[in-house]
Amino acid sequence: MLGKTYLTKQASLLVKFAKTTSDSELSAKLMSKAADLKAQADPLPDKDQGPKAPDVAEDGEAARGNPITRS
Repeated sequence: MLGKTYLTKQASLLVKFAKTTSDSELSAKLMSKAADLKAQADPLPDKDQGPKAPDVAEDGEAARGNPITRS
């Protein structure tokens, strides 16, 4: 399943392309597809639910033992 962020970005790009073309038929098709993608994205949760990186703790801070964050 595609995430909300991806679908929203794709819809935004289609709107951008639709505004730049001088072909009104193509523009209408692009806008229609953008609306379809937006409709797919709307019911999805705001944050994409992908797997977390193994070095990220539940509270959002770097996991212990990370040499970059050691003092």
